[in-house]
Amino acid sequence: MLEIIKQPWHWAIAGILIGLTVPTLLLIGNKKFGISSSLRHICAMCIPANIPFFKYEWRKELWNIFFVVGVLLGGILATTFLTDPNDVVVAESTKISLAKFGITDFSKLMPVQIFSFDNLFTLKGFVFFILGGFLVGFGTRYAGGCTSGHAIMGISNLQLPSLIATCCFMVGGFFSANILLPLLFNLF
Repeated sequence: MLEIIKQPWHWAIAGILIGLTVPTLLLIGNKKFGISSSLRHICAMCIPANIPFFKYEWRKELWNIFFVVGVLLGGILATTFLTDPNDVVVAESTKISLAKFGITDFSKLMPVQIFSFDNLFTLKGFVFFILGGFLVGFGTRYAGGCTSGHAIMGISNLQLPSLIATCCFMVGGFFSANILLPLLFNLF
């Protein structure tokens, strides 16, 4: 059984399972799917300050905390016990494009030239991790949710704000990957 789990699966299997999450959550109590809301629940649990944004019945959303902890533990277990010993398969055209920016090591899931502990305390690390993380967090709060909440749950519920947010996420991603990222790589 473990050998079956270790093999790469077709992407449609994950898509179907994620797609089935939406009706399941709606059926078990009209729950909303999303990851970013869990941070608000954690802050509401841990911050005793008198901040109106964190004053709500967070105990009703405890299932969301368990979901996020499960995602984290699942990632740790998969990385520890189910890692594929083969190199990550990357298209040749992508390798050629990334080689222009000095990214040539594709042995890990993330490019080592960017995502390494050595880069963490450099200007490059500050821009990619700290500034980038802040922008993702700001965008999530500004949009009223993350990509999983809007693109999976919101669009399936035919919510126009989720459609608009998802289109903006996509435009921002295309802009970042094709214009912003090459500029940043040329700077560093």
